[in-house]
Amino acid sequence: MRTIDWDVEKNCVVLVDQTKLPTEYTTYNATTVTELVDSIKMLRVRGAPALGAAGAYGVALAAHRNDAKTFDKFLDTVVEDAGRVANARPTAVNLSREVEQVLSVLRQCTSIPEARRRAVTVAEEIAEADVNRNKQLGENGATLLEDGDTVMTHCNAGALATVDWGTALGVVYAAHDQGKDIDVIANETRPLNQGSRITTVELEENGVKTTLIPDNASGLCMQQGMVDAVIVGADRVVLSGGDEFGNQGVVFNKIGTYKHAVIADRHNLPFVVAVPHSTIDINSTADDVEIEQRSPDELREIYGTQNAPAETDVFNPAFDATPMELVDLVITETGVHEPPLEESQFREDEHVVA
Repeated sequence: MRTIDWDVEKNCVVLVDQTKLPTEYTTYNATTVTELVDSIKMLRVRGAPALGAAGAYGVALAAHRNDAKTFDKFLDTVVEDAGRVANARPTAVNLSREVEQVLSVLRQCTSIPEARRRAVTVAEEIAEADVNRNKQLGENGATLLEDGDTVMTHCNAGALATVDWGTALGVVYAAHDQGKDIDVIANETRPLNQGSRITTVELEENGVKTTLIPDNASGLCMQQGMVDAVIVGADRVVLSGGDEFGNQGVVFNKIGTYKHAVIADRHNLPFVVAVPHSTIDINSTADDVEIEQRSPDELREIYGTQNAPAETDVFNPAFDATPMELVDLVITETGVHEPPLEESQFREDEHVVA
């Protein structure tokens, strides 16, 4: 099933509960906006493209859980609830972008029933477009891989980070479907272990040979010739680095990505970013991007067991910034691009307006 979907009978958002993996594969019904916001914050649903769909479905949920009597009051309340969804996590651009896309349609409506219907329609079209984009992205990226290659990846950029299929892992799946023998080395991705809990589950279910490593072993693997390419996804890509990075673009992805990019550069290995156009933010610079800070207890505790003194100061950023000078290729649904990226390549012309 898909990572996230709309239940037409219950008028709620259904999502795979990724906090239960790898021991349990189950779904969660978000029946209120608050439940969906909490699910986004606690990472029941995660990954930039999946968060985009969550944002779109969140507006539909807000529309269906709204009991206003007039359309003006209805729209004001939906906009307020949609803002809560859009701000649930700050770094991934897809979340706020897809919220706004559905809202732009609702602002054209003239009645509550029409707004509810169109909200669901647009959200479902956004979700379907994500699947199609990522499958094409995967096909484009598969041309870069040879039979027998080993790909290193970080965090989870597979089906569970999107509506379906995946970005970085979508490249692997496409190559695998073409009959290429591709191995994957998955970093565990501390502190929440998305690599060990989620990526390994996906890859093994798809019959892809997978080796799990601690994050700090990535350099050794590259040094010993165990890796042919590093392929990651991203939560946001900007084309301007702002004050810190200058004119070059910047890739914001799971914390640790920058380190892997530096080591790959040291060993002359291709460092590749796989993202749909919806994750490329042509309107912001690196200075505009807020890197999410997660709870200190994610480091002070490990699955409820104390891992450090309770009062220890903690710096726990969810993402880091990789300058485009360390990126060899960017794969999207329109092709394989060599940096620097140009704004004209990524204009927002693919969005659905129903």
